[in-house]
Amino acid sequence: MTKQELDSRIRFMIKNVCVFASSCNFLEDIYYKDANELGKLLAQAKMDMVYGGSCLGLMWACAKEVKDNGSKIIGVMPEKLKEFDVYSDYCDEFILTPCMRSRKAKMDELSEALIALPGGFGTLEELSEMIVQKQLGYNNKAIVILNTNGFYDNMLRFFDDIIEQKFANKKAANLYYVADTPQQAINYLRNYKPEDFSIKKEDIYAR
Repeated sequence: MTKQELDSRIRFMIKNVCVFASSCNFLEDIYYKDANELGKLLAQAKMDMVYGGSCLGLMWACAKEVKDNGSKIIGVMPEKLKEFDVYSDYCDEFILTPCMRSRKAKMDELSEALIALPGGFGTLEELSEMIVQKQLGYNNKAIVILNTNGFYDNMLRFFDDIIEQKFANKKAANLYYVADTPQQAINYLRNYKPEDFSIKKEDIYAR
C-alpha cells in the first residue's frame, strides 16, 4: 500500500457507526439475536455506536452489547421522546435535539457509516434520507442494510423496480450494501473504500 493509499484509508477510517433500528420489544427472537451479535462485533472492531438513545427494542439490544463489550454508545433523542421516559441512562453521551429532523442531522454529523437493522417507518425514513444524501454527493458514507430473516426482501425488490423503471439511475444500486448477517456488515465496513466524492449530473439524471 502506497503512502497516498494509506493516508486515504486513515482519512476515511470508520470510528462511529450510526445504527437505525426498531424500538419495539415484541419482535421475533431472531431479530434481537442479530442486533446483539452486531453490537458485539462493532465493539470487537473498536467501533463506537451512534443511535437513537432508546432503552427499547433492537436499538437497545445492539447498543447494550456495544457498551458491555468495551466500546462507547452515543444516544441522540428529540425532547418529545425523552418525555416518554424511553431513553437509556447507560449512554456514554446523550444528546437532546429539538425535533426528529435535528436528531437525524446530529446522528449524521457524528458518524462515518451507518447500518439499518429491521425497523418500522422511522427506520425506513432515516435509511431513505441517507441514501439520497449519498446519491447527491453530500457524503460518501458506507450504508449497510442488515437483512435479518429476509425482512427487507420486499423493499429491496421495490428498490430494483425503481431503478428498472428509471425512477433512479442504475448506479443507485451501488449506494448501499445488503448484508445477510452481522459479520457480513462488519466485514463491509472494515473494507469500505470511499470513491471520489465528485458527483456528475449524469450520475443522477442519466439512464
